[in-house]
Amino acid sequence: MTETAAAPAAIAAAATATDHHEDLHRAFRWRVPPLFNLAEACCGRWARDAAMRERIAIVHEAEDGGVTRVSYAELQAQANRLANALERAGLQRGERVALVLPQRPETAVAHIAIQQLGAVAMPLSMLFGPEALEYRLQDSAARLAIVDAGAVANLRAARPGCPQLATVLVVGGDAGAAAHTGELDWQAALQRESAVHAAVTTQAGDAAILIYTSGTTGPPKGALIPQRALLGNLPGFVCSQNGFDGAWRELWPDSTEPSPARGGAEGAVVNRGHSPTAESQETHSVFWSPADWAWTGGLMDALLPTLYFGRTVVGTQGRFDPLRAFELMQRHEVTHSFLFPTALKAMMKAAPAPRERYALQLRAIMSAGEAVGDAVFAWVQQALGLTVNEMFGQTEINYIVGNCAGGLAGENGASGEGLPGWPARAGSMGRVYPGHRIAVIDDAGEEVPRGTPGDVALHRCDVHGERDPIFFLGYWNNESATRSKFTGDADDSWCRTGDTASMDADGYLWYLGRSDDVFKVAGYRIGPSEIENCLVKHPAVANAAVVPKPDAERGALVKAYVVLSSGVKGDAALVHALQQHVRGRLAPYEYPKEIEFIDALPMTTTGKLQRRVLRLQEEERARSAAGQG
Repeated sequence: MTETAAAPAAIAAAATATDHHEDLHRAFRWRVPPLFNLAEACCGRWARDAAMRERIAIVHEAEDGGVTRVSYAELQAQANRLANALERAGLQRGERVALVLPQRPETAVAHIAIQQLGAVAMPLSMLFGPEALEYRLQDSAARLAIVDAGAVANLRAARPGCPQLATVLVVGGDAGAAAHTGELDWQAALQRESAVHAAVTTQAGDAAILIYTSGTTGPPKGALIPQRALLGNLPGFVCSQNGFDGAWRELWPDSTEPSPARGGAEGAVVNRGHSPTAESQETHSVFWSPADWAWTGGLMDALLPTLYFGRTVVGTQGRFDPLRAFELMQRHEVTHSFLFPTALKAMMKAAPAPRERYALQLRAIMSAGEAVGDAVFAWVQQALGLTVNEMFGQTEINYIVGNCAGGLAGENGASGEGLPGWPARAGSMGRVYPGHRIAVIDDAGEEVPRGTPGDVALHRCDVHGERDPIFFLGYWNNESATRSKFTGDADDSWCRTGDTASMDADGYLWYLGRSDDVFKVAGYRIGPSEIENCLVKHPAVANAAVVPKPDAERGALVKAYVVLSSGVKGDAALVHALQQHVRGRLAPYEYPKEIEFIDALPMTTTGKLQRRVLRLQEEERARSAAGQG
């Protein structure tokens, strides 16, 4: 998610890019097939195609440098075996399967197998501690979990509170990794199954994925994503990847130029759903992103769309290292990437002139999660010869705003003629992607004048009045939260993002801040209530509030204001103890880097916590410190 404030003096249009934003919108049409399945769209059809079955789907590089390559045929065979194993374990259609897995081939295998069964995949971060895992497993009533051996200890610690979790499949590790009751070894389970499996048929609107997203009040909410949501992602994905080496032809198949002035008939272009063919996959494309496949960014913005178009995706494990990132992109001839702004900043500092050291083949970079900023924007242009395409979206309605600076013909070596895109402006979230309808609205749900701040919202219907397939189905077991997301009838109204921005005369959005208290740290979405609830469970804590503290390096840090229990003294030892308390129960990126002890938290007259007061205090302190510096 791009986060930045409008800065008119700093606006820099990307070179002399031609602006065909309106033409692309006018020419695009949705046509979502009534039957659609992610497993078939992302693997099954490629595995059956003689010209595609041996193409490499996944390249996996382990921390020790070992490389594994998996073809589409091999991916499908493994998915068939796993689907049979899951059926043997009693998994039924619609049931939830937790996936606590990193970027590895088995993660893709698991997603394909689960969709073949009509079940629901629930990806969970490897960084989650026992408490975070337990809540999500309980709330979703997951019956089965597939977990990497590196995360199995936390899952075991959470399992006593999850009696419905009948089976755990352990991936990797030593021969005895799956040693506890109800645990199965992945390799052993798949070896005894057939490589043939008859997949079920799913409707485009059937549930496919359950992703938990943090909020400011109450526990995390599970966003239920339908099968068709991947189709809704594709226009944004293709545009942000500068056409993805010809993939744009599957969304605009009948034209090389959508403008009626160039001979294209308005309304003639159709998104044909799962239509890519082997003949359209001739261009060599390799996608890599350090984004965790357990989150929307890694799953829906990298892994699944790459497989949908029959291309190759690279997966890696281990902590992000900027020099290793360059080496990996060189080694695997990566052409397209999604890199968080924090990653780009680290790469800029580690290798200011990367093309002097590395033979890179990059044709497009998308960035999201926070503001790229002018310095990184300019560095990517100068050092990599690309214009970074910023993107904005959220789990519930992903990939809705962004840029297409290189056009659909691509940059830096993409072959063939394509459609022009639109110029990126440094600091802007971008413009609405084709197939979607965006507005900035007020509290009453009415559009505000251009230049006026308001809530960024997506309409259920696109500019042609057709239903947009990108929408989530609702929050899991939380109908009231689902209703509050919309301004009216969910079938024909605006869906609020909760992000405040203004829209300029050209349709570019300029981020101003969160409408609620959720914030981003190093690309991770932080919900303060989960951290606060964890802190309050410590006997030394009477109350707590979590807010972002501005940080020049990371954009923000997690800071906690803590009211101590009676008789407790706040000191450095307690700060460390509270940090470890959170870190061991939630995720490492959620623990407060700074803790300040105070006598009382700011409250409204009705007893509601006013995080905004503390957030503004942190912002003022940061401004004062910058002024003194």
